[in-house]
Amino acid sequence: MNSTEQIWRNAIIPAHATIQQAISNLDQVAIKIVLVVNGRDELEGTISDGDIRRGLLKGLDLNSPITNVIHRNALVVPPDMGRELVKQLMVANKIQQIPAVDEHHRVVGLHLWDEIATPPIRPNLMVIMAGGMGTRLRPHTENCPKPLLLVAGKPMLEHIIESAKLEGFSQFVLAIHYLGYMIEDHFGNGERMGVRIDYLREQSPLGTAGALGLLNPRPESAFVVTNGDVITDIHYGELLDFHLRHNAAATMAVRVHEWQHPFGVVQTDGVEIVGFEEKPVARTHINAGVYALDPDTLNALACEARCDMPTLFERLQAQAKRTVAYPMHEPWLDVGRPDDLVAAKNKKI
Repeated sequence: MNSTEQIWRNAIIPAHATIQQAISNLDQVAIKIVLVVNGRDELEGTISDGDIRRGLLKGLDLNSPITNVIHRNALVVPPDMGRELVKQLMVANKIQQIPAVDEHHRVVGLHLWDEIATPPIRPNLMVIMAGGMGTRLRPHTENCPKPLLLVAGKPMLEHIIESAKLEGFSQFVLAIHYLGYMIEDHFGNGERMGVRIDYLREQSPLGTAGALGLLNPRPESAFVVTNGDVITDIHYGELLDFHLRHNAAATMAVRVHEWQHPFGVVQTDGVEIVGFEEKPVARTHINAGVYALDPDTLNALACEARCDMPTLFERLQAQAKRTVAYPMHEPWLDVGRPDDLVAAKNKKI
């Protein structure tokens, strides 16, 4: 949603306004659209410069009501629609503004192309877990830490940082252990990539969450965590926005995993056969290895103590903290086995 909420509020005019008032609003607010609402604050439609020009060519004058120039079938979106989908709608419909409306069709925001096309600068921290031993990928990882293995000519870790940078992230912390000095030698302080990189140096393996207990100073706002061996097109900013919208303590990106039973299943009740299901498909949600966390979640971790991310979520649930799932559909691959590395190199994700 646009960063200055007052902008779209200033663009609202009542349905009984005149064309002159609409022109004045377009000139003063300068976002190329007027939002027309009725007495119940419901969106009646929108007005652009083009709508007004067409009305004047039909014989309307400046004192005419805007009734005949309102675009009443304006494209709108729900308030929780992600930036990328909104951007796709703008491109497909060749428009630069899309109002966001609630379930009562009342305006709650306005997406502007200039802000959608330019990712916001995010001060939020991104932590990348890059300390794993990569045992299943041996011999590839005998002399190279897994996050430095090349995919499309670049280390996996570099792909992750570049993707996050495109979404406005510039502050990174890499949790390192196995051959960590090689990661530090490659990335340094991040200056080469135009970002800032700091390090958490695990003295012993601390799991997929334990290293977060080493963060000092602690983040002041919500932050993103990802495993360093996850190759994905997920939008880290969208995940963070989702986390904030749902007022969650912790958010886990999840994917739908389908598994088809290789045999026909016989349903029984005692010895009675009550039905058949031919090779049923089971659908489950799996942990995608990408998270958004509030700073307070770090209170559930002990310094230098091993903890995996599912355990952290369970601790938060035991404290009645809200944990939510972020359903993702983007390409995703957990590079844990040699076949996964081959698939990543072939971009079969």
